Amino acid sequence: MFKKILIANRGEIACRVIKTARKMGIKTVAVYSEVDKDAMHVELADEAVCIGPAASKESYLVADKIIAACKQTGAEAVHPGYGFLSENEAFSRRLEEEGIIFIGPKHHAIAAMGDKIASKKLALAAKVNTIPGYNEAIDTPDQAVGIAKGIGYPVMIKASAGGGGKGLRVAYNDKEAHEGFASCKNEAKNAFGDDRVFIEKFVEEPRHIEIQLIGDGHGNVVYLWERECSIQRRHQKVIEEAPSPFLDDKTRRAMGEQAVALAKAVKYQSAGTVEFVVGGKDKAFYFLEMNTRLQVEHPVTECITGLDLVELMIRVAAGEKLPFTQDQVKRDGWAMECRINAEDPFRNFLPSTGRLVKYLPPTTNMEAAGSVPAGGGVRVDTGVYEGGEISMFYDSMIAKLIVHAPTRDQAIARMREALNAFVIRGVGSNIAFQAALMQNPRFINGNFNTGLIGEEYPKGFNAADVVHDDPAMLVCVAAAVHRQYLERNTQISGQMPGHGFKPCADLVVVMGDAHHPVTLTAAAGGWDVAFSGEICTVRSDWQFGQTLYRGSFNGEPFCMQVERRGLKYRLFHWGTQADVLVMNRAAAALQKLMPHKAPPDMSRFLLSPMPGLLSEIAVTEGQEVKAGETLAKIEAMKMENVLKAERDCVVDKLLAKPGESLAVDQPIIGFR
Repeated sequence: MFKKILIANRGEIACRVIKTARKMGIKTVAVYSEVDKDAMHVELADEAVCIGPAASKESYLVADKIIAACKQTGAEAVHPGYGFLSENEAFSRRLEEEGIIFIGPKHHAIAAMGDKIASKKLALAAKVNTIPGYNEAIDTPDQAVGIAKGIGYPVMIKASAGGGGKGLRVAYNDKEAHEGFASCKNEAKNAFGDDRVFIEKFVEEPRHIEIQLIGDGHGNVVYLWERECSIQRRHQKVIEEAPSPFLDDKTRRAMGEQAVALAKAVKYQSAGTVEFVVGGKDKAFYFLEMNTRLQVEHPVTECITGLDLVELMIRVAAGEKLPFTQDQVKRDGWAMECRINAEDPFRNFLPSTGRLVKYLPPTTNMEAAGSVPAGGGVRVDTGVYEGGEISMFYDSMIAKLIVHAPTRDQAIARMREALNAFVIRGVGSNIAFQAALMQNPRFINGNFNTGLIGEEYPKGFNAADVVHDDPAMLVCVAAAVHRQYLERNTQISGQMPGHGFKPCADLVVVMGDAHHPVTLTAAAGGWDVAFSGEICTVRSDWQFGQTLYRGSFNGEPFCMQVERRGLKYRLFHWGTQADVLVMNRAAAALQKLMPHKAPPDMSRFLLSPMPGLLSEIAVTEGQEVKAGETLAKIEAMKMENVLKAERDCVVDKLLAKPGESLAVDQPIIGFR
């Protein structure tokens, strides 16, 4: 077994590998860019080597620097994680030539299966059903348009070395094919160092289901069941689960056996994933691609099988045989994973960067409350910490939230509770969106495909999509919280005897424009709240200043995030965020009479929707612009974002320059 390995990655996957290596008694080496010098994976590793500037192409994507770090530290093997160099054939070969073990498949397998064009040809030769398409690299936008028209719209434009939703676009017409080709090519070059792009038919209403494989160097390959990955936004996975609620045992067995056959054809060893598009009615499945690496969503497979995939990868790379056969792979319960990303779902999921002012994962919160069941049940894989920075240079993932339960319904309930208890402040997160999906009827009953998010939220995600289904709970908890705030004020020192602060029992809870009168009466362990002709019970041992309010409402347990923000309280529960003002009734009557100031009109400006790098301004001063034309491009978190005109206009002034780092809502262009 290895004595020391190097992890050629960053963030949560680097931390994940380090933890397994530590469990196995293997020392670890982290590599890091200059901006990652204080990152968690650097702190966790036994040694760390700086490999260059923040940009991936100058650090994490430079094979020579990784190899030099191995030689400097004496690392015998390299685990690549996912992304970066994990599916780079040349990197794998270089390591072999240098006598360093690659904890992954051999370079010939990466060449055959990691390359999406080559893997498709191999699947066709093996008489595997594949999606119609053009399986050669495409050189120009005009060629892309011609090929797309020949296949028939809609088509999917894909980077050959792509992954994680990067370098991928769907085009429904010539214009989208032309623009999508250029964007895919740029993203692929920046993210993977490989700008080859191909096109295939976009299968509408598909389900995306993948088979997890593990193979050794002795000819053994087994499948570790499937993962349902159909909940996607912009072709990037949002929620994954295992097993799939859609497959029957006959279909999952057929898919697993076919995946194994493909892997054996290239003498595959290590962990890998064969992805399929599955039809809705007849469960017909088509080979999509093979990922020759560990997947982001591997924890759900670990939960239902009880296997550590990272440990298996390390043992296989060290020459060991798989310690089990196909019939020994168990499938226990149901697991789900939500990707918690630094993005603002209410602003079209634009990236959010900055400092994590507060970071309390639900494993900590739920353990403290005694609500984590025996055997785990809730797991958080992360590479961040409270006080750390979410950088604009890398992807937007903050953490992976994983739950495991005996049934799918129980897994959904556990995930909802975990999302309620996940506290993130300082940057935006998609927790509200994930919470909304966990309540979506189509998701709950398993009747969905890859188009669910687009179909359920055709105009984007907004606050109206997460209206609380029990507003009385919000009103009564807000009143109870404020009453405890008032009770605390009675303890302020220096008050004159007989003239101390007296808390008010008759309050008004203001939510938006609605005023809700309530009356509170103290009760054992909390309050009875008279609201709308009924008595609601709020019970909790919460102390003012705590972020998580745990208790019961009308006898049902709940967990809610509560913060005082100025004169208001911000409540977060089941994805709903409510800013609430609680006052006595005289103050509420006066508040109704106060005028509301309108925000300034910014409609004549193009504002930066996110922090990022302004890579291009496509217009000049005085230019007439038509609706839909490109105005500017911004790069953030490895994605190129194209900003287009919403209506016909004339450019007045350019207020920013290419190469400039932009803040959110910073003006870029002014219009006449």
